[in-house]
Amino acid sequence: MQAAEWRKDYEEFEKVTRQFYAGEVPAQKYKGFSGGFGSYAQRGGKASMLRLRFPGGRVSKEKLRFVAGAIEKYGIDKVHFTTCQTIQLHNLDADAVCALAVEALDYGIVTRGGGGDFPRNVMVSPLSGVEEGEYFDVSPYAQAAADYLMGFIKSVKLPRKLKVGFANSPKNETHATFRDLGFAAREDGKFDVYSAGGLGNNPKMGVKVAEAVEGSQILYYIKAMVDMFVEYGNYENRAKARTRYMQDVLGDSYASRFREKLEKVKEEEDLDIQVEIREITKKPDGVAVEDKRAVPQKQAGLYAVEYHPIGGCLDPLKLKEICGAMADMEQTELRIAPDERVYIINCNGNEAKKLLAVTADSADTEFASSVACIGASICQVGVRDSQKLLKTLVKEAKEWGYADGVLPKIHISGCPSSCGTHQIGRIGFRGGVKKADGAMQPAFVLTVNGEDAAGKERFGEQIGTILERDIPAFFKELGAEISQSGMKYDEWYKGHAERFAEIAKPYVE
Repeated sequence: MQAAEWRKDYEEFEKVTRQFYAGEVPAQKYKGFSGGFGSYAQRGGKASMLRLRFPGGRVSKEKLRFVAGAIEKYGIDKVHFTTCQTIQLHNLDADAVCALAVEALDYGIVTRGGGGDFPRNVMVSPLSGVEEGEYFDVSPYAQAAADYLMGFIKSVKLPRKLKVGFANSPKNETHATFRDLGFAAREDGKFDVYSAGGLGNNPKMGVKVAEAVEGSQILYYIKAMVDMFVEYGNYENRAKARTRYMQDVLGDSYASRFREKLEKVKEEEDLDIQVEIREITKKPDGVAVEDKRAVPQKQAGLYAVEYHPIGGCLDPLKLKEICGAMADMEQTELRIAPDERVYIINCNGNEAKKLLAVTADSADTEFASSVACIGASICQVGVRDSQKLLKTLVKEAKEWGYADGVLPKIHISGCPSSCGTHQIGRIGFRGGVKKADGAMQPAFVLTVNGEDAAGKERFGEQIGTILERDIPAFFKELGAEISQSGMKYDEWYKGHAERFAEIAKPYVE
């Protein structure tokens, strides 16, 4: 859909937003309405968040200039890269959120359906098209899927949100094998398709509903998924209105029911697509770069520069600085990854060095590269402040001085919604409470041994609930033992799972 087709919708968004800030619309009612426009009131109801959706996490230089300009124009002081490959702008007043949502349309950025019961941002492996070892570039197919899904926002009432992801390799960064609908690339240039998976409460792996699907056929599977959700999704109970609960309803017949829908769609509609695979024609400059944040691309002599602000929250002016640095760099593009880092792709050696300097404040260890949702200080439904916990841990870890890799990347969610993807973390935390000193205290549920790589997928095992104040001490003790072994965390855990439980036991009892 073109920007003009969406613009009319935002007149109603502004009307209701003004009413909310005037105290004429209750918070819960506004939440149900505004989410459909990619905006939510923050905790306390005095400011708003706006979620800018970028299919596949792809941010062109033009779109980045818009975001950087908006930050300056509206004095935005908080920006967050999300695990769904979007950019969230925070602490907006009514004037800013209403204006920005419309101004974004002129740059091809649509916030519609960024929240609420709609198809969400289509996710893609962040280095698709440039990654060494990938099966093939899945991003053109994802773009076609994103364009198609936007049409359902106006035409279909879904029980809840619908998340679609594409993975270019078994790394499975987008969790394609346990999304509402996932397309996992194969070595033969085709897709395996998975359905009705998801994180959050009662997580489930996806059901494989098809193998060796030609890319030209993907829209049939999307339409079948929508039809499945409409027929078998729970419209009465929101707690059970995600696609994964359809596995409980249909049991072992889920895959056959999906295929029935698929055949009907193929009989009734013509949804074949042809995509154009983009060629990268940029020439290297012969300058070699040796830096762990300069990732060699499959295009010889070109690099993707990695930048990971702590918890995905960066100084907003940093985006302006990155945008300025990229201005004259041919074919460069910013890609948002599902773990809150970004990559600037298609850099030659000199450009990579320049961007490495601009992004020198990036996380410098695996532990500092941990994932955290925006947290309860901002999110209305959040239970714990996951950003605060992560910043505390990163700060203290610098004082402990363990070698990089002794402590792993962790995943922190402020509530059961799993926006911090805690269930697939080597170590994960979910916000909660625990009774101590005669009162309920801030705490997190501790999980361990999650994995998202295709063929190895598993959700983390819950160990127990640990007081928030005790988490630094737990990591200090864990790190000391691993450091003494001379190993890194992943190697150590393989042979010491029982010891991990022993170290955690005094903290979770």
